[in-house]
Amino acid sequence: MAEQGGNSNEENGNFGINLPKNSQRTVITATSDDNLKEIFHQIRTSKNPAVINYGASWCRVCSQILPAFCQLSNKFPKLSFVYADIDECPETTQHIRYTPTFHFYRDGERVDEMFGAGEERLHDRLWLHS
Repeated sequence: MAEQGGNSNEENGNFGINLPKNSQRTVITATSDDNLKEIFHQIRTSKNPAVINYGASWCRVCSQILPAFCQLSNKFPKLSFVYADIDECPETTQHIRYTPTFHFYRDGERVDEMFGAGEERLHDRLWLHS
């Protein structure tokens, strides 16, 4: 599991995962279905590019890619980075069949999808959509 930052996860709004240090401010964590719906609304209305990482606390591959996802959030500041645990947002993530799944948004619309991990693949997709 990734190293936890200085404050507890609950204080940072990160309930199911431990985000690495220096990432709590750059990765938004969806904490419930309602919260994820709000995030979708913000993505649609702001039209800023975004990536959502759908994962699960029990998923080994998700845990392995999460630190890289958080580090990449600092490398691509124009993108909004979101982590959504499928067990914490069951209604809004019921369409997710594989973890991790990454959805990429531009101008409020989903434009790409990536299944599985792979830090280099993820970096290349983020570069493409930033």
